[in-house]
Amino acid sequence: MTCLKPKHLQKGDTVGVIAPASPPNLENLERGIQFLIGLGLNVKKGKSVEKINGYLAGTDLERLDDLHGMFLDKEVKAIICACGGYGTGRIAANIDYEIIRNNPKILWGYSDITFLHTAIRQETGLVTFHGPMLGSDIGKVDTHPLSKERFLQLFSPAKLTYTEEISPLEVLVEGDVSGPLIGGNLSLLVSSLGTRFEVDTKEKLLLIEDVNEEPRAIDRMLNQLYMSGKLEEASGILIGDFCDCLPKRDLSLTLDEIIDYYVKLANKPAIKGLQIGHCNPHIAVPFGVQATLNTTEKRLIVDSGIK
Repeated sequence: MTCLKPKHLQKGDTVGVIAPASPPNLENLERGIQFLIGLGLNVKKGKSVEKINGYLAGTDLERLDDLHGMFLDKEVKAIICACGGYGTGRIAANIDYEIIRNNPKILWGYSDITFLHTAIRQETGLVTFHGPMLGSDIGKVDTHPLSKERFLQLFSPAKLTYTEEISPLEVLVEGDVSGPLIGGNLSLLVSSLGTRFEVDTKEKLLLIEDVNEEPRAIDRMLNQLYMSGKLEEASGILIGDFCDCLPKRDLSLTLDEIIDYYVKLANKPAIKGLQIGHCNPHIAVPFGVQATLNTTEKRLIVDSGIK
C-alpha cells in the first residue's frame, strides 16, 4: 500500500486530544495540554476524554465517535492520544477507514495505541507516530526534555538518526537492512494475530517494546510471533524498552536471555537498547516510513513522517 504522509503542523494549528483506550490522569493531562499550547498549538478535547467506564474512557461508541470526529473535523490538523491502557482493539473493527483515508492527518500515541497504528496503516497506508502521550508521559513533572523535543518533528520534515549518542546499543545479529518501520507494543502486536488486522511484518523493520510483563510472558509472546513466522518475515528487528519486565518467581530466565534467544532464532539483523517505549526519555518515531539499520555503525535512520 502507498505510504500516505500527513501534512506538517504550523503554529496556530488546532490539535485534537482523544482517549481511545483507558481514561487518563487528568492532572497530568492538563500539564500535557499546556505543553502543546506552549508549542503554539490550539487544543480541542474529545467528548469522552474525561469519561470513565471501568478501565475504558467511555463506551466503545463514545471513543469511536471521538476518533471519527477528530478525523472529520477540518479544523483539527493532528490527533494526540491522552494515554494508552486498554481498549483500542475493541473499536478497530468498527472504524470507518475511508474517513481516515480521505482525511489524512497526524495520529500520535503508543502502548495500546499500537493496535490503531497497525490497523490504520494496513487499511489506509497512513503514516502514524509512536510517541509519548499527554496524560501518561508528557504531563509528568519529570518528563525528559528529549521526549518533548521529538514533537518538533511534526512541524518540519526531518530524518531521525539514532546512534549511541542517545543510548547504548547492542548488536544481536549483524547486518545492514532497510524497510518500512512498524511495530510497537509486543502484547498488542500478538493480539492482532488471527484477526483482520494481523500485523504484516514482511520485509519490514519490526520494533517491539513492552511494560510490566514477566519474562515468562515475554517468552510466550515472542514464541507466538516466531511460530507465526512474523520474526522471520521481518527484514530486521529493533528492541525498544522493556520497562519493569521482571520475574515474580524464583525460577526464571532473564529478559535478555529470552530476547536474545528468539532474535537469534529469527536470524535477522537486530539491535537492542533503543529508548523507545515506556521509558524516559522516549524517542518518538513515525511508523510506515522507510528506515535503515546499520549494525556495523550501530545506527538507525528513520525518514520523516510528514510532508
